[in-house]
Amino acid sequence: MATIKEIAEKANVSAATVSRILNHDDTLSVTANTRERVLKIAQELHYMKKKATAPQAALGIFQWYSMFQELEDPYYQAIRIGIETYCASRQIDVIRAFRSDSNYMDALQGVHSLICIGKFDEKMMTDFEKITKNTIFLDMKTSRIQCNTISLDFHQAVIDVMDYLTSLGHHHIGYLGGRERLEDDTYYFEERKETFLRYCQEHQLTFEPYIREAEFSAESGYQMMLELIHSDTLPTAVFAASDPIALGAMRALHENGYRVPEDVSVVGFDDINVAGFSNPPLTTVHAPAEFMGEYAAHFITLLSKDTSLEYQTPVRLTLPCSLVIRNSCSKPRENL
Repeated sequence: MATIKEIAEKANVSAATVSRILNHDDTLSVTANTRERVLKIAQELHYMKKKATAPQAALGIFQWYSMFQELEDPYYQAIRIGIETYCASRQIDVIRAFRSDSNYMDALQGVHSLICIGKFDEKMMTDFEKITKNTIFLDMKTSRIQCNTISLDFHQAVIDVMDYLTSLGHHHIGYLGGRERLEDDTYYFEERKETFLRYCQEHQLTFEPYIREAEFSAESGYQMMLELIHSDTLPTAVFAASDPIALGAMRALHENGYRVPEDVSVVGFDDINVAGFSNPPLTTVHAPAEFMGEYAAHFITLLSKDTSLEYQTPVRLTLPCSLVIRNSCSKPRENL
């Protein structure tokens, strides 16, 4: 019987793509020709979808975004793709659920392990861990180690960004960020902003007039930059907490006659695919989102199989980020 890997090799696509096509994943962005080619090859090779022997054989993925929000945020989509790539290559059945699903808790009942992507309050975390003890939360860090988590080293990443900007001579640096609201109506702690503020204070940088927060989107970045432009408080450099924010900010600058990086240097965060194709190519922090997903799937699969340990303690895993220098930064303009 043919495997997903064999179909992927013959169709010249990834195993994750084959899996998502065969599972009729509407969020997958591929051409009609690619979809038809994969289905035709699967038929020619007499592929038969392997049925799980029991619901406990499936791995659950919960995405705190809706399906439509995920399509607009390559970062969270990349995390899910990483999980599914790992599962597809090992023929692990996956059950997906989105925050917008009315019955997502019911859909996840019976999974042997669960990966939750996003930010969650205490109640939601407890509810998920009632489904299975083999649960891990991605892209969030709790104040104390009370559950399995994987997050990024935002602290060091921001220091790397600020060291780079100050090495170019920037002393007037802005911050464009987003705020993430939890289910209990509180806001998630934003470590990037906190590290930025602390760095500016310790290095006597001018930053107070240049702080803006809204949402993690290109539209939000565009509007926040317009606010800075219209208030005549334009710094020589801007650190954006996501690439979509940075790209929106760059568009606002361009439309108002400002050049990047000659007038304003811009740094993003995430290193999404389009970051290298902006004009100019965006300097940004590479966040290993897809690897985070793959690693989480590997970790939770091993955890679900290891029954030899009588005592299991939660762990906090932190993945490093790296600064990717392109062409959106230069020395500061002479006149403020």
